[in-house]
Order: sequence, then structure tokens, then C-alpha cells
Amino acid sequence: MRLRTKALALAVTLGLSAAVPAAASAETGAGTSAATAAETAAETAAPGDLVATEPSSFHPLPGQPTRTKAWRIEYRSTTALGAPSVVSGTVIVPQDGRDADDGPRPLITYAVGTVGLGDSCAPSAGFPHGTTLEANLIQQLTLRGWAVVVTDYEGLGTPGDHTYTVGRSAGHAVLDAARAAIALPEAGLAPDAPVGIMGYSQGGQASSWAAELHGSYAPELNVKGTVTGGVPAKLAALAPVHDGSYGSGLLFMAAAGQDAAFPELKLDSYLNRAGKALIGFLRNNCVAVDTTVGSFKKISDLTVRDPLQTPEWQRRLSESDLGTRAPDHPVYLYHALADELIPYSLGRGLRDDWCARGADVRWRTIWLGEHVSGVITESVRAGDWLAGRFAGERTSGTC
Repeated sequence: MRLRTKALALAVTLGLSAAVPAAASAETGAGTSAATAAETAAETAAPGDLVATEPSSFHPLPGQPTRTKAWRIEYRSTTALGAPSVVSGTVIVPQDGRDADDGPRPLITYAVGTVGLGDSCAPSAGFPHGTTLEANLIQQLTLRGWAVVVTDYEGLGTPGDHTYTVGRSAGHAVLDAARAAIALPEAGLAPDAPVGIMGYSQGGQASSWAAELHGSYAPELNVKGTVTGGVPAKLAALAPVHDGSYGSGLLFMAAAGQDAAFPELKLDSYLNRAGKALIGFLRNNCVAVDTTVGSFKKISDLTVRDPLQTPEWQRRLSESDLGTRAPDHPVYLYHALADELIPYSLGRGLRDDWCARGADVRWRTIWLGEHVSGVITESVRAGDWLAGRFAGERTSGTC
């Protein structure tokens, strides 16, 4: 992948994903009947239970064949407020002739970076068409013989708005995706399958939250390690970085995501006419368009008062802070020194917080490159580290 301009970096920023435009495909699960069915299923199921499944396909590029089978799933999860929800995702299993003598097939529960807020931006919508660029990184995992489940996150591909950047919701979705994949009979995964958690940027936030929540939320999962990078560990620290910059669209997308999770924030009450128009646009489109349209805009230009200065918004943002508890398994944490979107200091701070709480952390600085290139250049090394965990090798933390 070659990034020619900063604008192209924004088109794939925080996610490396270019899903089909929101107007180009039907909204998944839209309509009153779908919403009602989802609510009923959520109320009667346990976290990770399958609600619906259908055959799908996995193509890293349009029409590119892969020796895999895939299924789109909907499964029960939990919101940041503890209420039941239904989340969609994709299970991908290599067709490589693995048998029982090879032991249980490892499973990666994979958290993608930012794809956008519209339902058609969901990874499950892009995989069959080969339009999700992060699929190339996922293919590296299936070529190792590992199954992969990719969550769409809460409200992305299912009824409701996407709770973008809400850490607890994302962590639940990642862990429940692993539960759902193991429960899918067609996938052929063992209940004690070794599990790896993986994600970068928005996916880094989600995978880090999953790592922190594993012991309390899904302790039955046989998690061997988490690989996480470019992590926005403290959301409030990103506001001054992006306000009025080329990354300001991400800031307003995050505001919409927080508002979706916590209705008492009442985002619209802070917005002027231009702000309401922008947020409405962002909610229905994908990241390449959203970051372009939302760039170089200041909070003061779009609001009648700054929500980030209020106790309500500050409290909810702080609830997504990472580093308040230690993961109960080894973690490979990495960050690019020249990351222009998520400052290096946030990744280093997360390392310090986890180390102070006794976590087993392997820290790695990416000395050359920036935000988007970090996940690409580190993908093989990160996969090798997970392979070591699946093989039972001892870890060498760097705290």
C-alpha cells in the first residue's frame, strides 16, 4: 500500500478500510421489523449467543479467491451501559485440511480501524466485494491457518448508530465475537480454541479494552495474547490535536459515537446549523468521505458552546480511558514515534500504566513511519508474536 498524499492517509486513517459508499448498498438490518427482531433476540440471549447467520465470502481484493469459507453473523453483545445489544460480524475459516491431530485451530478476534459511521461501511459489507483494505492484513492471519472473526462493532451494520470510540462497548463486541465464532457449528472451532485479540487505532482501542475486560467479562475464552497498536488510550487528549486540523472529521465522528452511546449528552443541543448538517452527513457515510468533508473544521465554528468543556462530556470521555486495569494475559503493544494522528505519548503512557499494574507487556516503538504505515510494517512481526503465544513459548516483557 503506497500513500501518496496526506489526504490519502486520511482516507484510510484509523482503519485502513475503504468500504463501499453508503449510497451504493442497502442498509443492513434496516427497518422496523429488523430492529424489533434484534431487540427481542438481545433480551432473550446471553452475550456471544448467535442471533442470525448466513453464508458470506472473504476477498481481500475484488474477485480475489481465497481458500476460506465465511459467514456473516449477528450475535448478542452488551452496550457500554450494560444493556443487551445485537452486533454483526464475519467469521472466516481457512480451508486447509487441518485435522484433529493438528490440535484446535487458533482464533483471532480482530478489531478493524475506522471505517465510518454508515451501515454500509461495516467490514461485513465490504468483505464479499473485496473493498475492505484491512482484509489484506487479515489474509496474513488466515494464511497461517488461523480462523478470524471480525466484529462490525455496535450500531455498524445493525439498527442504531455506531458507538464510535466508546471503549467498553467495543471491548464487549470483540470478546463476544470470539464467543459467537466458537458457537458457530460450521466454523468447526473447539470450545477451548486458543484465542488471540488483535487491532490497530480504533481497533487498538477496541482490542485493548477487550484485553482489559477479558478476565471479568469473558473469562472462559482461552485468550493467549493481545496485539494492539496506535491506541487512542485517552480520548480527551486527542481533541486539541485534531481541532481545526486535517483530522478534525475524526473528532466530530467521535462526538457522534459518544452521543450514540450516551443519549444524555445531547450533542445536537451544542451544535449550530452547520454543526448539525455535518454530523448528519458523517452519520451516513464512510471514512474516506467523512474525513475529507470534516477536515480543517474547528469546534468553535460548529457549536454554540463547546461540549468538551462540560462535566457530562468529560466524564463520559474519561470512561473510555485505558490503563486502569491490567490485562490478564501477555500483550504486544506498539506505536509509531512519528504518529501524526494519535500521539506517541498516548501509547507510551498506556505501556507505563499497564506495567505499573503488573501486566506482561512487550513494548515496541516503530522508529520509521507514521500512523497508517505502522500497522502495515508491523503486521508480520505482530503475527509472529501471536504464533509464539499459541505455541506456548515464554514471553519476554519489556516493563
